Amino acid sequence: MAFIVFEGGDGSGKSTQIKRLSGRLLRREHPYIITREPGGTPLGEQLRKILKTRTDLSPLGELLLFVAARQQLLTQIIEPAIRSGKNIISDRFTASTIAYQGYGRGLDIANIVSLNKLVTGEIEPDLNILLDLEPEVALSRISERKKDSFDNSELSFHKRVRQGFIDQAQSNKSKWLVLDASLPTQQLSIEIWHKVKTLL
Repeated sequence: MAFIVFEGGDGSGKSTQIKRLSGRLLRREHPYIITREPGGTPLGEQLRKILKTRTDLSPLGELLLFVAARQQLLTQIIEPAIRSGKNIISDRFTASTIAYQGYGRGLDIANIVSLNKLVTGEIEPDLNILLDLEPEVALSRISERKKDSFDNSELSFHKRVRQGFIDQAQSNKSKWLVLDASLPTQQLSIEIWHKVKTLL
């Protein structure tokens, strides 16, 4: 059983690679679930809507809503999947909170780490896959879709978030796979599978 998390800015291709990885697991009869943050539970999806649409949230209020959604996800989805021996594929997890609310919003990172630890306990991803992309390119990719409160943030915010992911990956290289998200989709998929299959 492996807990795999896809990280990176919006527009980096996480959804596409999650779909490809889940297809490989299915064809090889590896049991799995797919979830996302914020969301993944009825309450989490309600909080996701608030987080994605409200522009009047304070940075701390935003952080606490993310943590509340994560607690529900751990209790209702991730912990039962671990107990049943299923692989877990998640679109974002704790690293996104550090990148977005820490580096992006400027909240104290030590406090964020403490909150994450309070909620997750000993549960952490076996592998974080960072699909790294220049913010300008990522934002151009999502220019046609309806933008949320994060998409509409200034470019400097997205640059800080990207640096937050890079710093985390560099500080714990054994738990991260960093890929250039501008590479062809198939090439990325192959590299991801090459790493993930060693964890199964």
